[in-house]
Amino acid sequence: MDELDQLRVMAGIGNAGRLQEYKGEKFAGSNPSVTAQEKVDYQHQHNIQPGTPEWFRLWFAKVKLTGETPF
Repeated sequence: MDELDQLRVMAGIGNAGRLQEYKGEKFAGSNPSVTAQEKVDYQHQHNIQPGTPEWFRLWFAKVKLTGETPF
């Protein structure tokens, strides 16, 4: 496989017939449903209204990128 083929595979184009099985390892330990429910419960307990700065911080904080804590 030459460099162009490697770039196509990494970009997800021209990858017919070379599908890989999803193993779930990349997102191990992360369950979006549980995380969302925790945020909803926190929002109700603290009476955070949608559209306020607190609401945006709760739902859109980039914890792994900026280290900002949503709670």
